[in-house]
Amino acid sequence: MFVDVAKIHIKAGDGGDGAVSFHREKYVANGGPDGGDGGKGGDIIFVADTNLSTLADFRYKRKYKGENGQNGGKSRCSGKKGQDTIIKVPLGTVIKEAETGRIMADLSDAEPVVIAKGGRGGWGNMHFATATRQIPRFSKSGKPGEEFEVQMELKLLADVGLLGYPNVGKSTLVSVVSEAKPKIANYHFTTLTPVLGVVRVAEEKSFVMADIPGVIEGAGEGVGLGHEFLRHIERCRLIVHVVDVSGSEGRNAIEDFETINKELAVFSEELSKRPQIVAANKIDMAEDEQIEEFRAYIEGKGLKFFEMSAAIAHGTKELINCVAAELDKLPPIVKYEAEAAPEPVIERNKYEYSIEMIDDGVYEVTADWLIPIMNKTNPNDYESLQYFQRMLTQSGIIDGLRKAGINEGDTVVIYDFEFDFVN
Repeated sequence: MFVDVAKIHIKAGDGGDGAVSFHREKYVANGGPDGGDGGKGGDIIFVADTNLSTLADFRYKRKYKGENGQNGGKSRCSGKKGQDTIIKVPLGTVIKEAETGRIMADLSDAEPVVIAKGGRGGWGNMHFATATRQIPRFSKSGKPGEEFEVQMELKLLADVGLLGYPNVGKSTLVSVVSEAKPKIANYHFTTLTPVLGVVRVAEEKSFVMADIPGVIEGAGEGVGLGHEFLRHIERCRLIVHVVDVSGSEGRNAIEDFETINKELAVFSEELSKRPQIVAANKIDMAEDEQIEEFRAYIEGKGLKFFEMSAAIAHGTKELINCVAAELDKLPPIVKYEAEAAPEPVIERNKYEYSIEMIDDGVYEVTADWLIPIMNKTNPNDYESLQYFQRMLTQSGIIDGLRKAGINEGDTVVIYDFEFDFVN
């Protein structure tokens, strides 16, 4: 079964906890803290695999998790990094955040993409020794790994998409101009899955053509099979609209042309504006008046028009040469840019947090929703630190610290951040 949409849950590994340890050695009375850092959690990495053609594997496995980092050890030994989880998908897969629809990555080349980052390991107590705090009996916990519900959509990487009603000859055209061998029969929806064919124009010149299952009236709103595959022509640089000019199935060529373009616009206004070449197929079964009437209509719209009989490869060479020439003028295949995650909106008392005094004069704040804010905070930038401080105030954490009994000059620890409290 061809599967081109799948939803899965991914969770990167959590960072390991830092260790609390003190150096012990014969004849060394005060060795000092030597607790090591926790290891980083494993990432969730997506990579395109040219051997895959569908997302069917994800029907059976829907949860993927990175390995947690190991906890730190004594003698300043850091914990081992968690193993990354590699998820292979077909070339052309677009990864979206399921909840928001935000594009996270477009796997249209062989470059691996980290979608969920593993949590950073917590610091061991060796980091917390100061002139006034020589025996720190605390460490930091590791950060949780990123977690997402993601939707994967396969959008084929084809230069040219064939569009048209079922049984108008799209599969036949692909079979005679490329090495692809789609199923061909005289009934509707013979093509149930998109078929890619490489069309060679010259020794070092070729392009990819996609045979998309037939589109019918109402497809843009979910009728028939074609609507499931309209997404596969979203990347196409050029559309070849194949029309049965003979009216062999009791339809009119002009009406067919307008109906399919209407469905295209319902599905995607941008896609409906993509350059089109019209191929009038089955001319061997058509009357001259039918061909000329349709030609006049199409050329009146300023579109290129070609007559052909794909079954005997008549007129296909002229069509392919024109397609190749048009592609030379067009920009490369569309690649979707990843969209940045929206800034979290902080409302007072909306987000949970906890405050714990982990040592004399040392208070640890835990709040998972602070992690994305901290990841964007530059400790060397005044305005960035001011923004971070405003978030602590607006969320109620500063008031919470006061209620917990913090004093001027006490230390506040928030994951990898540490600062002295100032009233």
